[in-house]
Amino acid sequence: MNGKIDQKDINNAAWAACDTFRGVVDPAQYKDYILVMLFVKYISDTWKDHYEQYRKQYGDDDARIRRKLERERFVLPYAELKDHETGKVTDRFLADFYNLYERRGAANIGELINITFDAIEEANKSKLEGVFRNIDFNSEANLGRTKDRNRRLKNLLEDFNKPQLDMSPSKVSEDVIGNTYIYLIERFATDAGKKAGEFYTPHKVSELVAKLARPKSGNRICDPACGSGGLLIEAALEVGDKNFALFGMESNGSTWALARMNMFLHGADSARIEWCDTLVSPALVENDRLMKFDIVVANPPFSLDKWGAEEAESDRFNRFWRGVPPKSKGDWAFISHMVEAALEKEGRVAVVVPHGVLFRGAAEGRIRAKMIEENLLDAVVGLPGNLFPTTSIPVAILVFDRSREKGGKNHNRKDVIFIDASRDYLPGKNQNALSDEHLQEIIETVKERKTIEKYAHVAALDEIKENDFNLNIPRYVDTFEEEAEIDIDAVQLEIDQLEKELADVRVKMARMLKEIER
Repeated sequence: MNGKIDQKDINNAAWAACDTFRGVVDPAQYKDYILVMLFVKYISDTWKDHYEQYRKQYGDDDARIRRKLERERFVLPYAELKDHETGKVTDRFLADFYNLYERRGAANIGELINITFDAIEEANKSKLEGVFRNIDFNSEANLGRTKDRNRRLKNLLEDFNKPQLDMSPSKVSEDVIGNTYIYLIERFATDAGKKAGEFYTPHKVSELVAKLARPKSGNRICDPACGSGGLLIEAALEVGDKNFALFGMESNGSTWALARMNMFLHGADSARIEWCDTLVSPALVENDRLMKFDIVVANPPFSLDKWGAEEAESDRFNRFWRGVPPKSKGDWAFISHMVEAALEKEGRVAVVVPHGVLFRGAAEGRIRAKMIEENLLDAVVGLPGNLFPTTSIPVAILVFDRSREKGGKNHNRKDVIFIDASRDYLPGKNQNALSDEHLQEIIETVKERKTIEKYAHVAALDEIKENDFNLNIPRYVDTFEEEAEIDIDAVQLEIDQLEKELADVRVKMARMLKEIER
């Protein structure tokens, strides 16, 4: 295939490769095998493409070509297979997809894949350390006994060797590869259902959060519950150039690995993605203090139970000084962290939350009241239900703006805009979606900050205070529709007609019964 490869073709070919595992491995697990193989195929094709280009320049001087290549984004080293008893090297090959493909019929193909990935990780520690540690291609528990496992891995390698999955830079752009990665994550999330929450936020929701956060050139952007990194990528795209720095934290090791690969595939190699528990032991720390960011975005797990309330009282970063959220609901714990991680008098925060965050009382109510009294809350956007594969409940996006603090450029802004966009969606068979038009209307309304009947309301802080700091959207946006007046005469005529039709049907039924009895 000499021409450019179409996005649709590469998406379809990558998704077809999943047939190897369907019905055998849970979608929440086999996504790791597919995405890792896609990643290794990408770096193999990139290395191969660049090697051929340098070969035209330097001939067959392999050592010189490798030195040139190793100064680029990554290194493909040599992998060695050793005898388990003697330790003697029995096979040595370039750690890439194509050498695995040549050995696809080997009785120990699972071991060879693991060795290859270990070698790649070891040679690229600064960018890939730990990325492959949670994936085992020689696992009997996940992939079956030797004969079945070998057959599946052989099929997988053959699926990824198709022309449609040639990811050479000369044939397909980096954007296309990154888009395919996100496409697969979205499809896996749909298949995995309730198990998808830890690694996926619907694309349009991520795009909306990124637009509400308004990142710009030169910003440091953080997602403290980054999942597979889709929201960070959307925020980066929103900047419009390459002048930004990305940071993230993720507690699930497998999902953290997906995020690292996602950053790499989107050209954000320098992104710092930490594997840690954000609420208990955040790793994005400088000089024993929380790192500060221009933009903080997240879709944290809803109402997380056992999030670490016991340790919060003595939190060394003093993130919960407004109050400690209940141990069974970590929503305000994430919000508290995000606000504290935003730059004083400058930072902007956008976070997806369940509606209970808007009105629950007790400790949550007290924390909410303090943030509103500090003039931090900027916008409340209510979204439709059934947007997520994990839950059918409607959600909201809260926007906090630290430039509204005393001394910030927006300190004179003393209102909050409420938007009820719950009726604006594209209905789907299993899941609803947002359109570009829906996003545009929300963004423009927040920007213009004006009241729109049955859609948006700009509330002064005194009005919110009168409502006991309850942010429930119907308190501010009246969407009540009066029922049309009933025409009694028309209804009576309809009833009379129905009764006449019913009488006719009964006569016909009586006649038919008599005929049957004969």
